[in-house]
Amino acid sequence: MAGGLVALLDDIAAMAKLAAASLDDVAGAAGKAGAKAAGVVIDDTAVTPTYVVGLSPARELPIIGKIALGSLKNKLLFLLPAALVLSALAPWAITPILMLGGAYLCFEAAEKIVGALTGHGHGDDAAVETDPKALEDRQVSGAIRTDLILSGEIMAIALGELNGQSLVNQGIALALVGIAITVGVYGVVALIVKMDDIGLHLAQKPGAGSQAFGRGLVAAMPVVLKALSLIGTAAMVWVGGGIIVHGLEAFGVTGLPHALHAAAEGAAHAVGVLPGVVNWVVTAVGSGIVGLIVGGAIVGLLHLLPRKGH
Repeated sequence: MAGGLVALLDDIAAMAKLAAASLDDVAGAAGKAGAKAAGVVIDDTAVTPTYVVGLSPARELPIIGKIALGSLKNKLLFLLPAALVLSALAPWAITPILMLGGAYLCFEAAEKIVGALTGHGHGDDAAVETDPKALEDRQVSGAIRTDLILSGEIMAIALGELNGQSLVNQGIALALVGIAITVGVYGVVALIVKMDDIGLHLAQKPGAGSQAFGRGLVAAMPVVLKALSLIGTAAMVWVGGGIIVHGLEAFGVTGLPHALHAAAEGAAHAVGVLPGVVNWVVTAVGSGIVGLIVGGAIVGLLHLLPRKGH
């Protein structure tokens, strides 16, 4: 009897060690995957504040909360199961799906640029919307739709770092990455959009230093939000273009990807200072040009189609 109990305890101890090792593997894989997706996370952080610009300050945090909840649903309810199913049954489908998402990002950015240049664009309808609830719903749905593409890229990059892990470990790691990234991104976004309120609070506190710093924050925030709007649009262009370039490379169409790689490496070598930064900038600019071409072509095609129908 005692021998059986000892054997049972040994089995339990062995299972506990196995579980602990598995958790270590999951944590390590999740950390590596999250770090690999950091570039898209930065783009996501830049894009999101543009959806609350011009709305009631009292609704900024609730709107960000709605977008964050939608982002979690995107990652955990839709993208995570889809990623695991595609990885197991149809890994070949991941790249073309991502390329379609990248083309959509390019289209969204190109439409914003065309609208800004012509004064007639996708944002005009939102600008003249008189019902605050309808405007808020429109902005939230637009943000969640864009987040779906960016989150898809994040989850795909993370999945690529989980080769060799079991399906269960992949699922747990992807869930950890999705939750951590969502909390991080929307926490930073909330801080950004409420920075003017923080500035007002500091401006009312005693002390010349606090008041000056608070007034500086208040004065700077319109410029910061405008800059983020521009960065967000640029982010959609270079992320979308980058997805398309990587997709072409995966399909063996290597001329354009190799040309971009060569240009980035050549520029980094020629400058000699901060080669990693130079390489990234040149790659981002090249991807952005590709994104503008693709997005502009889609915008032009969609604008021409109704005319052909007349």
